[in-house]
Amino acid sequence: MLRIVFVTNSLACGGAENHAVTLMNRLVELGHDCHAVRVKRESTLIGRLRLRRGATICDLGATRYLDFGAIRRLAELIASLCPVLIVAANPYALLYASLARALTRVRTPLVAVLHSSRPREPRERLKLLLERPCFWFAACTVFVCREQMRYWLPRAVRSRRNNVIYNGIDTHEFRPGACAQRRASIRARFGLERSDYVIGVVAGLRREKNHVQLIEAVRQLRERGIAARALLIGEGEMRPAIEARARELGVSAHVVLAGFQDDIRPLVTACDVTALCSLTEAMPLAALESMALARPVVHSDVGGAAEIILPGVNGFLFPPGDTAALVDRLERLADRELAARMSRNARKVVAKGFSESEMVERYERLFLTLAYAPRSRGALGEHA
Repeated sequence: MLRIVFVTNSLACGGAENHAVTLMNRLVELGHDCHAVRVKRESTLIGRLRLRRGATICDLGATRYLDFGAIRRLAELIASLCPVLIVAANPYALLYASLARALTRVRTPLVAVLHSSRPREPRERLKLLLERPCFWFAACTVFVCREQMRYWLPRAVRSRRNNVIYNGIDTHEFRPGACAQRRASIRARFGLERSDYVIGVVAGLRREKNHVQLIEAVRQLRERGIAARALLIGEGEMRPAIEARARELGVSAHVVLAGFQDDIRPLVTACDVTALCSLTEAMPLAALESMALARPVVHSDVGGAAEIILPGVNGFLFPPGDTAALVDRLERLADRELAARMSRNARKVVAKGFSESEMVERYERLFLTLAYAPRSRGALGEHA
């Protein structure tokens, strides 16, 4: 049995946080002892945790970027739990885990799981100057796709060991037939007609997700005589801007903002296709979930999208920011026969190479290796 402390930025709904919760739950099922620590107070996902009775679920309550009181609290927790591994999701959590471990003066191996994609804002690049050295002292960095590792390694975001482990989806939970009977009722609930061509987006309403581009695509598709409707599943600070753009383009009646959903499966099943117009990504869980539910995906060619989407087989890629290309791909999938064939292929691709069970098995194997490896610095290495 391994005792592992997982440190996340928060337990708000996001790709890195969902991944950490899934990994903790599955490792507990395998007999390991997991404890959850979040730097910030957001806790949307806390109800999904299924840890052992008596497990620690700790809120460090950080109120600023570097909160030394929060770092001391984490150090005290590590000293009391004596974990064999500390796993940090993304650079900010890694910063706290690294500083807390240094305070305890223990040699517990530290694992960084990097979900971050290319930094776009100057503030993000500035923070990285402080966070990058934490990777050098970690036992291992796990990248979630090959493209991400190719980008970061030359930029000195690397550890003594570097692995790629793809994100995985529970193919039983996300299966096409699970919510098929609710398709008609969900469409009716949101005012979507049977004849509508419904394009879903599962993503927080954040600037980098670029929802506005899909709003523009909906207008162009409708101008071509296609009854396109957008179903936006998620919440965030960009909602007013998205609503304003829909009004400006005269398509407000054809854009549905469903807000945050505890269970996205019925809504994705109600869609004909899904799309992600992101300006930056690592390995998009939302795309894998849609594919597992047998929905073809149209995705901007960023991050690991090209590693899961085979153009013309289970979806299409388009150059980021290229609305004409996005409209072209979506128009092609309005062909129901083509979409049905791609839907079947989408499910097969996930089942073959991106299952949750395979992902968890690879993490468990890695964690066991690191927990019982001799404490030496060793050479840097990259492993698939």
